[in-house]
Amino acid sequence: MSERAPEGQVQRHRVGPEHAGQRLDVFVAAMCPELSRASAQRLIRQGQVLLDGKSAKSSKSVPAGGVVEVEVPPPRAYRARPEPLPLDIIHEDADLVVVNKPAGMVVHPAAGNWEGTLVNALLAHCGDLAGIGGELRPGIVHRLDKDTSGLIVAAKNDRTHRHLQRQIAQRTAQRTYWALCWGADMPPELELDAPIGRHPRQRKRMAVLAYGGRPARTVFKLLRALPPMSLVEARLCTGRTHQIRVHLHHLGHPVVGDPIYGRARELQRGASAGLREAVDGLHGQALHARQLAFEHPRTGERMLFEAELPADFRRLLQVLQAEQ
Repeated sequence: MSERAPEGQVQRHRVGPEHAGQRLDVFVAAMCPELSRASAQRLIRQGQVLLDGKSAKSSKSVPAGGVVEVEVPPPRAYRARPEPLPLDIIHEDADLVVVNKPAGMVVHPAAGNWEGTLVNALLAHCGDLAGIGGELRPGIVHRLDKDTSGLIVAAKNDRTHRHLQRQIAQRTAQRTYWALCWGADMPPELELDAPIGRHPRQRKRMAVLAYGGRPARTVFKLLRALPPMSLVEARLCTGRTHQIRVHLHHLGHPVVGDPIYGRARELQRGASAGLREAVDGLHGQALHARQLAFEHPRTGERMLFEAELPADFRRLLQVLQAEQ
């Protein structure tokens, strides 16, 4: 049982049987998603974490039924600042901008990534977007993971922001991805409806959950089997964190190069040097937001955008095709 309170106040968490025996720092990080494990250790050292009313070391095991009190500091006051970073702009008008985001770029500032984000670049390019989506996410309508490349749209005014978000919520906007996943036995077509929530033991991962979780639906289409991989198209019907990556992992076909869900799948010993080099040359996971379609909030025109695959993705495809 947990009593969540605003940051800057004390949170109380009772240790359930599933967490009994965990290190104190691991338990605190799991119960307080806003904290990293390093942050939890720092709070423990500063005496801002109590186990059954007493200070304890990070390595202390928490007992079933124990109560952990955590004084979480208030969030850092921060407003994203403009940075003149390069942008691959696919379309821009007075209301919105469509960008082809490279793998490796974070979308908006957050702990550990306060600078160098797409938001910082957009503020320098578009001017003041304050108030549109909040100070840390001005203009941002939807997200792409750091290591996912491809199309993302940002709004330049509140009306456009609301209209685009409503289209995504009502599923009239269409987001289509291409992915290279492990395994050449993907079915020709598959619609997966499987709820996604936080992994019960690994806080940085999401997972398909038998109970709880938020509804998540993805439509997959096999474009080409390229042993030992498959090129698939994935169309989002919902927009959960890591949705395509989690659903493909659940199907036993994790995305190639995925640092969280794809580590267990590696090339066989007999793989060619060229294929190994192409896999190692990926700058992120082999997941690309290929197409984006929506109704323009001002004109009502149906707009469709497409972004070419990044060079490292294309190179891996070429090697796979040459070896078939």
